[in-house]
Amino acid sequence: MSLIPWSPFLDTFENLENTNFLPAIDVYENKDNVVVEATLAGIKPANINISVKDDVFTIEGQREETSEIEEKNYYRKEVRTGSFHRSVILPASVQADKSEAVFENGLLKVTLPKEERQKTKNIKIEIKK
Repeated sequence: MSLIPWSPFLDTFENLENTNFLPAIDVYENKDNVVVEATLAGIKPANINISVKDDVFTIEGQREETSEIEEKNYYRKEVRTGSFHRSVILPASVQADKSEAVFENGLLKVTLPKEERQKTKNIKIEIKK
């Protein structure tokens, strides 16, 4: 008998098997932007909501059932339907009001411009004699 070590990550996905799904997302940054890409094949853009608050990116939406096949007729069913909700902390502060989202071929790409950091200000200390 082989033992499988417990992992909260695996447990999360096992518990979701019969309910909602989590779309795969990638988050990366370059010099000027933080970019979030999400694989959302089969989901209509009108069913996707994106928000950013306190540098937390949230994506939520709905994948609708597309066929009328009864559940008992499936040999294997891995494409999940229903609602989803993902939130991730962004690696840098962003200007959410200047973000852009593009949805093409089932891939959502959200570009979030980084917030400009204040330049360092040197303050001269006056020494009184």
